[in-house]
Amino acid sequence: MKSTQELHKARTQVEANTSSEISKVAVTAISIAAASIGVWAVACMVAGISESGSPVSLVSNLFKAIFG
Repeated sequence: MKSTQELHKARTQVEANTSSEISKVAVTAISIAAASIGVWAVACMVAGISESGSPVSLVSNLFKAIFG
């Protein structure tokens, strides 16, 4: 029969492994969300440039929209 110390040590190891796996899942989820936001931002910039005609006109249209 295992002693109380051995059981406590095994339980502590399982808790540490569980925490590590949960952290890995959280980091992966945050990374996927950040990548999705980045791709969306690039797509928006490309769409804005194509609608404006050039990057310079995109910036001038931005200032026109802000300041009237």
